[in-house]
Amino acid sequence: MDGAALAVREEVPGLHSAWSRLRMGFISGPLDQMPYTTTCTREALQLFSPVPNVDKELINPSPSLMDVPYPKESVSLDFDALHHNLKVWHNPEFQRDTELQHFLTWVQKFPCACPRWLWGDSIVFHVYDPDYMRVILGRTDPKKSDEYRFLAPWIGYGLLLLNGEKWFQHRRTLTPAFHYDILKPYVGLIADSVQVMLDKWEKLTTQDSYLEIFEHVSLMTLETIMKCAFSYQGSVQVDRNFHSYIQAIGAMSNLVVSRVRNAFYQNDIIYRLTPDGRLTHHASQVIHQYTDQVIKLRKARLQEEGELEKIRRKRHLNFLDILLCAKMENGTSLSHKDLRAEVDTFMFEGHDTTASGISWTLYALAKHPKHQQSCREEIQNLLGNRTFIMWNDLQQMPYTTMCIKEALRLYPPVPSIGRLLSKPITFPDGRSLPKGIRVSPNIYALHHNPKVWSDPEVFDPSRFAPGSDQHSHAFLPFSGGPRNCIGKQFAMIELKVAVALILLRFELSPDPTRIPFPVPGIVLKSKNGIHLHLKKLL
Repeated sequence: MDGAALAVREEVPGLHSAWSRLRMGFISGPLDQMPYTTTCTREALQLFSPVPNVDKELINPSPSLMDVPYPKESVSLDFDALHHNLKVWHNPEFQRDTELQHFLTWVQKFPCACPRWLWGDSIVFHVYDPDYMRVILGRTDPKKSDEYRFLAPWIGYGLLLLNGEKWFQHRRTLTPAFHYDILKPYVGLIADSVQVMLDKWEKLTTQDSYLEIFEHVSLMTLETIMKCAFSYQGSVQVDRNFHSYIQAIGAMSNLVVSRVRNAFYQNDIIYRLTPDGRLTHHASQVIHQYTDQVIKLRKARLQEEGELEKIRRKRHLNFLDILLCAKMENGTSLSHKDLRAEVDTFMFEGHDTTASGISWTLYALAKHPKHQQSCREEIQNLLGNRTFIMWNDLQQMPYTTMCIKEALRLYPPVPSIGRLLSKPITFPDGRSLPKGIRVSPNIYALHHNPKVWSDPEVFDPSRFAPGSDQHSHAFLPFSGGPRNCIGKQFAMIELKVAVALILLRFELSPDPTRIPFPVPGIVLKSKNGIHLHLKKLL
């Protein structure tokens, strides 16, 4: 409740002046710009109906109502009962803020899977058993849940949303962009971006201050993906214009999750008329402006004399050059719509998920100073007097890698994914589901399943010690099967480089007054941010 009050207060800092304008007749101005306040007002009216019931006279009395005799000539419309009817409104058990906690309770009671009712006949079957996961992820069922459909206006139909033969063609085309020979020089680019962030942190931190790190890490990972995958030249972290892109990404993520949970927002036409629908349209336009600019700049560069031939002579091309060269060789192979969809998809997935992984890893190490120090000593012994990291170093930091993996287990960047069963499925224990059922491989629940992990809430990097025995589908921070994350190697490289360089420069400790509160969404984030104290090391 306190958080909602604070959000309302922040949304309408000029509430008094807005009310003055309202009295003067400028009605649309202030009210149309208070979507969160409007949402809270509607929720209050739903909980506390100003008119609890109304009696109506029946002109043509019906002999029965819901098969119950009703001889009276009047009827009482009970609005209060309607507003608290669980068949109409979301079960409060599944409010976003407490959803992860409820899933952990369900995992204790149902160790393999459980259904979740949303509304009407809409049910999602959540799965978090490794054997169940292996069966589902080994198939090619389409991603046709609402959460994916609602992403289309934002990221289009790229690798994340495509299905069937077109997905296979795009995946096969883009896989060479993540060849090891392409990834090796990225280590230096990633390190450069991390150093820019650390220099900013030195200026921002004081002896007793705490810093909210997620937005800083997001800008750093965005800069990294822009340089590595899109050949961008410039500093995203210094250019404040890119802050609006980060904010638009955050807004879109929240709007999609909110829409999935709202029965009245399922229809596209109705949704476009709502305040959230208008915000979605605006945020999508902001995002597309940036991706269009990325494509335009790279196209212009390739048109320079000799540049295109130089690119074509390369054995391995980066992500955007593969797309652009394929289009230039055959104009019908990739339309601008398809090209922008892939760029939108990878700009989002390539920075937001990695930012989540890095931020939660730093928080986990801040909470566990002994593990943090062990990682720091491992990196110091590896690098010696060097302040930079090379490709060969990445395979020589086993303890740091163990800690990163354990953090990804506790805080998987993508907490759940969705599938629509295209045919019946039978699990190894004999249980089955029919065609047409929506299933959600729940990675967060899998990683916290006591049947799979002993003491799952304990941070224990030894789970990932060399030679440890794990089920192939017990740890899935990048999903699994043929539709796993195409950039998982790139993400792990970035995680290792960022964590290593940060630990060399700073000692981390958590803010005891602002403990991060993880909430589910497209990407796992903290409701109240991730605040850390950064102590500069000499």
